[in-house]
Amino acid sequence: MSITKTTTVDQITVTENGTILYREATRIMEDGVQLSQTYHRSSKYPAQDLTGVPANVVAICNTVWTAEVVAAYQAAQAAAEAARNA
Repeated sequence: MSITKTTTVDQITVTENGTILYREATRIMEDGVQLSQTYHRSSKYPAQDLTGVPANVVAICNTVWTAEVVAAYQAAQAAAEAARNA
């Protein structure tokens, strides 16, 4: 009887503004039979620190987050903050 626990990224979504949404599935297996599965969802915004993020998510972030995407995201955030403070 062998029990194993694996965590894999099973979904990655890129939104219009460059936000990366991803889901990690944690599976508990016994002799090849899945006993349980849980999910953890995370999001990363353009230019956010990627320390500890799975490598396949980092690769997508580095591809999607061009200078233009980062600048547009930061401008939209600044405009939203200005509107809240007005």
